[in-house]
Parts: sequence; structure tokens; C-alpha cells
Amino acid sequence: MSTQPTEFPFTAIVGQSSLKTALILNAINPKIGGVLISGPRGSAKSTLARALADILPIDGEGRRSPFVNLPLGTSEDRLIGSLDLQGVLADQSVRFQPGLLAKADSGVLYVDEVNLLPDALVDLLLDAAARGTNVVERDGISHTHSARFALIGTMNPDEGELRPQLLDRFGLCLELERSIPRADRVAIVQQREAFENDPLRFCAQFEDAQQTLANRIVHARESLAAVATPDWAYPHIAEQCEAAGVEGLRADVTWHRAAQAHAAWRGDGSISLHDIEAVEPWVLAHRRTTPPTEPPAPKDGSSGSDPLDGQNRGRQGDGREEQGQWGALPPEAQRTEAVDWRAPPASQSQHNAHQRTTTPASKARKGDHAGQRRAQRTNNKPDWFATLLTNRGRWPLRELRFRKARSGQPVLHLVLLDTSGSTLGKRLLGRAKGLVESVAHQAYAAREQIAVLAFGNDGVQPVLPRRRAPKAMADRLDATHGGGGTPLRAAVSRAAQLIRQWQRREPGLHIRTYLITDGRTRQPLHDLPRLGDCVVVDTEQSAIKRGRGPQIAEQLGALYQTLPAMEAL
Repeated sequence: MSTQPTEFPFTAIVGQSSLKTALILNAINPKIGGVLISGPRGSAKSTLARALADILPIDGEGRRSPFVNLPLGTSEDRLIGSLDLQGVLADQSVRFQPGLLAKADSGVLYVDEVNLLPDALVDLLLDAAARGTNVVERDGISHTHSARFALIGTMNPDEGELRPQLLDRFGLCLELERSIPRADRVAIVQQREAFENDPLRFCAQFEDAQQTLANRIVHARESLAAVATPDWAYPHIAEQCEAAGVEGLRADVTWHRAAQAHAAWRGDGSISLHDIEAVEPWVLAHRRTTPPTEPPAPKDGSSGSDPLDGQNRGRQGDGREEQGQWGALPPEAQRTEAVDWRAPPASQSQHNAHQRTTTPASKARKGDHAGQRRAQRTNNKPDWFATLLTNRGRWPLRELRFRKARSGQPVLHLVLLDTSGSTLGKRLLGRAKGLVESVAHQAYAAREQIAVLAFGNDGVQPVLPRRRAPKAMADRLDATHGGGGTPLRAAVSRAAQLIRQWQRREPGLHIRTYLITDGRTRQPLHDLPRLGDCVVVDTEQSAIKRGRGPQIAEQLGALYQTLPAMEAL
């Protein structure tokens, strides 16, 4: 049998020092919670993640910590485990067949393209990660086992977003650069060619480096418990988390664990400010809701804003290119104003389409034996374990049992909010924000999801990523400034792309889109994809109206409504 290695050595990978360190810290302390690696294609995300398997610690019995791959097409039974069919058929005994969660216990569970993982698997993954155990229950039979693992995921942000609930489960998050230095590009190609020409010889060259790294990880893990935390570290971390506007305490706990692992990695017996600052961007990258503090804008008009702060992009300085009448206006804040507005019911055509796709195509067929009861079919997938147990091993089967269908239809509200300069007059932007808040309140009461995109300021920026509707979001809306031109086509194109991604991953998802705009743009939309169940809310309040709102609604095949009349000042 060939012993040819299948993975590129961890120590042979060129560059990506930050990602290497983050992965090593999780190998030292799996309680950090794993790493989410976000970056473009060809940035060595998967190569580095898989290479970690060969340097994970080995226990006293000579077994290396498990590294388990979770494919996107995995079934629910394959993930959580199942009952052994052969045992039921052979001797009518019930035995548990371990799934991927059981195999990954005390190790690493790796998901490539984690943002494309079906929601059904995400729900199971979240449940196991939250409890640290996996419970399999089937027709009165229950099995529980430990499921403590570090979760490593890779994703290309251009191919879709990650559910917020799963995003927060990753201890650290790294966003890889799209550009690679020329010297690194040359070295990477040379290394790859050498590996493919003779993998055994190539890997042999890095055996000593691999072993040295693995030994260092083991030593750091053994010394982890002895790393002291100075008294000032806890309030310092808490202060930084408050300044970043993170929700909950998971960031504080993860930050301390990562800093402690970093100190152990350096061989120091106490956490230093260097350790805390080294892991800060990785802990806060996916949890920050407040932009980092920025220095005053230079007098020459150049901006010193953080490149991750999409909402502040292009707001400082007076050197921006003017875009017509409204593009000349500087960005301006406008507070959210309460608006009494009820979202119209889902369109009948969308409702009927959903009914056609979710109603079972046929009923359970009658059996050949007298007195047989009809199977209550709630899904089109047979539950063979339940069927065998119900029929007590008799053949032919008297009754078929089917998996229970998931109750309720998931609903997502996608809001496109016009924040261009033309919405700043007559408090239109503030009232439009109030309409968005009204949608959010209704979604919160129904336990539904919401996502908000703002288009204006010469671009399309996220105000709220897809998540369960928050109880209050006025602060997020208040922080969204208005100004610049109206990139309506870009907003509609982005919405269509998101809808395709979400519905491809979750076919039963019903998406209601709200386009809130004053229509002050000449950009045509007739050649763009329609947005399905869509409502266009016209906020134009001018004495002489252009009347673009109804045209936009017609081009998108959307329901047309107007912003409720403004009360007298």
C-alpha cells in the first residue's frame, strides 16, 4: 500500500503567518472555539486548515487528536450518528452508529465552504457546539455522547454570508488579503511544483520542522494551565469589548483564552499586553459592531478609516468626486423617527408557489394486508429505523413511517434602504429608518430573520447582516448616514445575488424584500432579475413628484406602497 502523503506540510506553506498562529493557538487550547478563515479563491485557506492535522498533539496512547472533515453534502444521520440498520435486521437489537460529531470529539471538525452548509446541518452543529454533547433520539431510543471540538471553517465571502449564530461560534476570525506579494507568489508556485513532482521527497525535507512544531505545541499545551493572568488584563479586555460594541460575553472569554495560549506559545508564564493585542483583531473581526476609534482626518483630505469599516468609507475629506446635485451634499446623520406602518401580507402567488413545493406529492399507499393503517406521511423521506421498530421485524412491512417535516416556514425580511443625498430633505431618511424599524419589530415578534442594506454614499453597505430580528435596532439605523448618489441598480443586483445564495442553501426559505426609496434616479431596472415577493415603498414627498416609484415597482414586478403621510410640524 502506498504511503504517499496527501496533505501539503504545514511548515512548508509560504506566508500567512497570522493564520498559522491562529490555527496553532487553537491546537494549544481547543476551548478557544476554532477559526473562521475568510478569503478569496486560491489563498491557501483549505491547504493550511487541512495541514493542521499532521501537527496536532498526540495523546499518551500514541493517538493524534482527530481531524474530521464535514462535507457539504453530509446527511443529518452521518453528522449526528444513527441507529445500526444491520443490527436491527439481524437480531432486532439497537446499536448506535457514531457520526462525524463523535469522531471529532476532543479534536477538530473542519468544514470547507462553511457558508454553503445547509441550514439543517447548521442547526445540528450549533446545538452540539452549545452543549458540548450530542443527543440522538429516535422513537424512544436515546444516545448521548461528548462532542467537544474546535470548529475550523473556510469561506469565500463572494459566495455568500454565514449565519450570525454560527459566525459567533467561531472563536477567531481571519480575513485574508486578496493580493499576494510577488515574491510569495513565486515561492508558492515553486513549492507546489516540487510537492507535486515528488510528494514523499518534498515532505521528507520538512519532517524535522513538522516534528519541532508539533513538540512545541505539546509543550505549550502542557504549560497552558500555569500561565498567569495579571489583574489588569480582565478590565482591559472588558473595556475593549465594550468599545467594540460586542454582544454577550463570548468575546471576553475567547479573548482571554487566546491571549493565554499566545503566552504559552511564546513560552512566557504570564499574559502580557503583547499577547492581548496580538489576538485582538482575530477575536473582534466578526463580533465588532462599533467602528474602531479613528484619528482625526488629515488636512489633505485623505481618510484614515479602517478598511473593514464599510459604513465610514468615503465620508471624510472634501476631495470626493461630486455626483450630480445630490452627490455634492456632504454625508449627514438623521435620527430614526417612529412610523406607524404594517407590512402587507405575502403575495398570494408566492404563497401558492410555496404550498406547491412543500405539500407532499402523494399519500401513503395501501398495503396488501387487511387492517393495515395508512402511514401518516409528513415528509417524502422514509424513516427506516422507525419503520423497522414499528413492524417489529415482520416482512413484508405493514406500515411505513416517514420523517417528520420541519414545522413552520422560515421567513427572511430583506430591506434595501435608500440613503442617498436626496432623502435628507423633510426628514425623509429619518422616517424611512422608522419604517425599517417597524419591519424589524414585526419580524422580532414573529421570530423571523432580517437583513438590511443601505444604498447611497456612492455604494451599497450592510447595516445589519442576516440574523434573527433584534428587539431594537434604532442605534444601528441612527449610525447610518445619508449622502451621495443613488446606486439603485447596484442595490437591486446585490439583493438578487443574496436571494439566489440564500434560497439555494435553504430551498424552503421565503424572502420578502422591501425597497424603500424616493426614486430619485434615472437608472433602469427592467434588465435586472426580479426580487420575488417584493414591496416598493415610495418615500418621495415633493410637491411636484417625478413618479418614479410606480415605474420601479412595475419593472421589479413588486407591490407598490407609499410612505405614510408626515404629521404636521
